[in-house]
Amino acid sequence: MKRQTAALVATTALAAVLAGPLAAQSQGDWTLGVGLGWVNPKSNNGTLAGAKAEVGDNIRPTFTAEYFFRDNWGIEILAATPFEHNVFLGGSYAAKVKQLPPTVSVNYHIPTQTAFKPFVGLGLNYTTFFDESMAGGGKLSLDDSWGVAVHAGVDYQITDRGAMRFDLRWIDINTDASLNGVNIGSADINPLVVGVSYVHRF
Repeated sequence: MKRQTAALVATTALAAVLAGPLAAQSQGDWTLGVGLGWVNPKSNNGTLAGAKAEVGDNIRPTFTAEYFFRDNWGIEILAATPFEHNVFLGGSYAAKVKQLPPTVSVNYHIPTQTAFKPFVGLGLNYTTFFDESMAGGGKLSLDDSWGVAVHAGVDYQITDRGAMRFDLRWIDINTDASLNGVNIGSADINPLVVGVSYVHRF
C-alpha cells in the first residue's frame, strides 16, 4: 500500500506540470542536492534458508551532483549515508544488513516556463552490502548487485538558483546470500526510493 501511495504522489506531481511552455536548463550548469531518501523494498523478497524473506525499509540522508552536458540533459550521481535494513524470515526477525547504493543516471529535464520543472531519467546502480549480522550468530554474506535504475521527479524553484526536489526511483537490486559460506538463496529487493531534497544550481 505504501508503495502504491508513493507512486501515486509522484505520478500526480508529474502530470500537473507537463503542460507548461518551454524554457531551457543550460549546458554547463552544475547542481548539488542534499536531502532524505526512503528505501522501500518490494514485498516478498524471495526465499532464504527455505523461508519467505522480507526486507524492511529505511530513511537516510542522500546527496546528488548533476552536470548538464547539453541543454536540459544532465548526468547525475546519487550518493547516500549507509542504509540499514532489518531482514525477516518467515515473519520473524533474522538479520540486519547495511548497504550503499551509488547510482549514475542520465536525466532529461522537461523545459517549462513555470516554477515546476519535471524530469525523467535512466541509469545504472551498484549496491554493496556490509556489516551483515544474523540473530543468534552465524556469518551472513550478501553479494554486491548491479542493476538498472529508473528515475522521475519534479523540481519546484524557490529562488533563482535553488529548488525543492521530489523524486522517485525504481532500482533493480538482487543479491545472492550465504550463511557460513553455504548459499541459502537469492533476495530480490527491487526498492522504490522516495526522495525529497534541496537542489542548488551553480
